Amino acid sequence: MFSGFFPVAAFFAGVVSVLSPCILPVIPAVFAYSTEKGKFRPLAIVSGLSLSFTSMGIVTSIFGATLTAYLDFLYIFAEALLITMGISLLFDLNIFNFFGNFSSLANSRKDGLFGGLLLGLSLGIVWLPCVGSVLGSILTMVAVSGEITYGALMLFIYSIGFSIPMLLVAYSARFSSTRLQKVSKYGFPLKKVAGLIILGVGFFMVYQNHFGSF
Repeated sequence: MFSGFFPVAAFFAGVVSVLSPCILPVIPAVFAYSTEKGKFRPLAIVSGLSLSFTSMGIVTSIFGATLTAYLDFLYIFAEALLITMGISLLFDLNIFNFFGNFSSLANSRKDGLFGGLLLGLSLGIVWLPCVGSVLGSILTMVAVSGEITYGALMLFIYSIGFSIPMLLVAYSARFSSTRLQKVSKYGFPLKKVAGLIILGVGFFMVYQNHFGSF
């Protein structure tokens, strides 16, 4: 039922993720060094991010595909996880803070396109505390599908939504940290909207899978 809507939702989720108050204001600092080292380095960074997110989609899809024999249990797990993610967005609960231990990876300043690619790959992990609830919801839906190509495509669409605002910041001198902090305030209401949508999807899955036949 959600297959036609899901690509749009994945793109919207990417945009919402990058508008997080703990990501958007620091993007100029991430790209300030990069643009000095070459105009294509920001593209390498977002390519690394896209590769990181897409890999998560592939791994999650493989995990879901291996559990097709236990699909009923997978649906129950997905329902509980979606409801948890929706609540965490509504009440701004940071349930992925334990990934903050990897924050030192973001300090990598290796030069060149390959260094930018590595930085993007590491940021996909470092920023999990900021995007975990939204990204986790997308990965949950991907796991339920159990289709590797579909999972990779949805996470690639998510990464496009994530990357476009980053590239706009990287290649525009108008986006200062101060201005982005003002823009990031819109991330809070968007997170609430995303939380309501995810919560609604979770409750609908509960109804459809357990009460729809009555």
